Amino acid sequence: MKAIDHFNAAKGETLISFEILPPLKGGKIQSIFDTLDPLMEFKPPFVDVTYHREEYIYKKRSSGYYEKVEMRKRPGTVGICAAIMHRYGVDAVPHLICGGFSIEETENALIDLKFLGIDNVLIIRGDARKFEGKFIPEQNGHSYALDLVKQVSNMNNGVYLDNSLINAEPSDFCIGVAGYPEKHFEAPNFDSDIHFLKEKIKAGADYIVTQMFFDNKPYFEFVKKCRDAGIKVPIVPGLKPITKKYQLNSIPRLFHLNIPKDLSNALLKAKDADARTQIGIEWTTAQSKELKEAGVPCLHYYTMGDVSTIKKIVKQI
Repeated sequence: MKAIDHFNAAKGETLISFEILPPLKGGKIQSIFDTLDPLMEFKPPFVDVTYHREEYIYKKRSSGYYEKVEMRKRPGTVGICAAIMHRYGVDAVPHLICGGFSIEETENALIDLKFLGIDNVLIIRGDARKFEGKFIPEQNGHSYALDLVKQVSNMNNGVYLDNSLINAEPSDFCIGVAGYPEKHFEAPNFDSDIHFLKEKIKAGADYIVTQMFFDNKPYFEFVKKCRDAGIKVPIVPGLKPITKKYQLNSIPRLFHLNIPKDLSNALLKAKDADARTQIGIEWTTAQSKELKEAGVPCLHYYTMGDVSTIKKIVKQI
């Protein structure tokens, strides 16, 4: 079932969904089940599975020189999505990224998803590789998420890369895209950011999931900017509790967002790790309740391996 159909069927009720990381290469699928088993009591209509582009590492050789080696640390998204749907009977939403894939490889991945009955995708450009100052696309790959949205939409209309195909079977993917309540860090201004988000919707995207945020006001302002621009699709807030002191530095650096002063002060003054965890739970619970009261279509939680904290939050809402 498509994510957009879940939103429509809810008839104004706020749904709960989760996002998980694939295990590191060599890891067991059981780690996915260990994350999701405790969360199934909340009956999520779908679960997102993230994907990260390849990285370069440097291995020292006996000669003393270093060799640059390409490595994907968390492969297996397609198989994980199939396993989730088989085990739990819920829909899986694999993330598709531009980085590291040619358009041919992307089409082949979409065909595999189609054959497996996976009819949802979340499309993002993806990050630059570590140690690279800007995003560099794969040769014959997409530079922008908008182009990837168009490729999926073309397949939904039966248009494949091989234009000699006759009566090609169209896919039927529901397309999600990312939104940034505090603006994408590369966008020159908010108007530009909203403009290109609208272009993704015009190209075929069905809903928006936001980057995490810790103050609901920017989310509500972001939704208003979208509505004023004519964007009418569901806008799902993404939520992540901060429970560790180092996250006060790492999250703003990695995700280019603001942490409210009240939250950072409380975490800095907390006497120990347990106190910081409780602060994070209470803060995200308060956010969730306000968002639910406002009638958001879904509360989307980034688990990032911290399933016990997420479970405590969702139980309270």
